[in-house]
Amino acid sequence: MVIVDTNVLAYALLDGDRTRDAQALLLADDDWHTDSFALVEFSNLLATSIRVRGLAPAVADGLLAAAEELVSGGMHTVPHAAALTMATRCAVSACDARFLALADELGGRLITEDLRLRNAAPGLTRSLAAALEEMLAQER
Repeated sequence: MVIVDTNVLAYALLDGDRTRDAQALLLADDDWHTDSFALVEFSNLLATSIRVRGLAPAVADGLLAAAEELVSGGMHTVPHAAALTMATRCAVSACDARFLALADELGGRLITEDLRLRNAAPGLTRSLAAALEEMLAQER
């Protein structure tokens, strides 16, 4: 099981500097879990890409469907009170706290490329590179 932030989900589906790592993570463990808010954030990223970068709406629709499929078996909805408690504890936004609360609830660590979030909750997070390194070490 892997708990991912929206940015890791986006890296897995959109070409970027960390796409290869995100896809390697998916190949190593395709049991991805996230808060349902990830699809809201991903949809916003796609809408911005349509407006600013000229992404074709049909392509955006396909990417959103792929994201939904990728996390369909691991979609969670963190209670708002749990997100608020985590936001207060870690001094992060309630949006970011949803992902930390999920990691806490599932007893895992959130994989995120958000350095500010990793610094706010180092015990609940890890980078994509660290997650891949750990998975490779376990395979040896």
